[in-house]
Amino acid sequence: MTSPSPQPEAPAPARRTHLLYLHGFRSSPRSAKARRMAAWTAAHRPDLVFACPQLPPSPREAMALVDTLIRDWPRDTMAVMGSSLGGFYATWVAQRTGARTVLLNPAVDPARDLANHIGEQTCWQDPDEHFFFRREFVDELRALGAGALAHPDRLLAVIAKGDEVLDWREMHARYPGSRIKLLEGSDHGLADFDDYLDELTAFLGL
Repeated sequence: MTSPSPQPEAPAPARRTHLLYLHGFRSSPRSAKARRMAAWTAAHRPDLVFACPQLPPSPREAMALVDTLIRDWPRDTMAVMGSSLGGFYATWVAQRTGARTVLLNPAVDPARDLANHIGEQTCWQDPDEHFFFRREFVDELRALGAGALAHPDRLLAVIAKGDEVLDWREMHARYPGSRIKLLEGSDHGLADFDDYLDELTAFLGL
């Protein structure tokens, strides 16, 4: 179900010009949702600038990459979508840009959660791809804490009660004043993503 927003939603411009998609931990632009958004853009908005970068394991380097990527993007016609750790990053981007943003089971405290994942990791989409998650990356995540939301009405969070990785209650509490789409079931990867893709793209103004 979708709970009503306590505040009036900010009006979306008629047409967005840019869309940034940020993948999660151990994920990549080859994730199911990232590929679905690339396909949707190609089919429905071929004029839209769509970017889904491969994020480095260092949070500081990841956000430096994003900063460089969107440096010349128009703030009033760009949109952001992020999943899991990418949702945490997307919240940081939204705070800095004011862009309308969709968060898909967003991580709330990845510094706490990923402290237990220091060491060699593999990519979900290709187990032959390895990277090392370093201890200092936890401090980098902590430094990216966005604090109170500057424009909660410009955010929509999709939160699955069936998420097997993150606590849906914590996610829900993180986004007061934002539009919440609370799913009674589903899972962390949102296998039913297509069922509400039209709603999400409409919210973003795509």
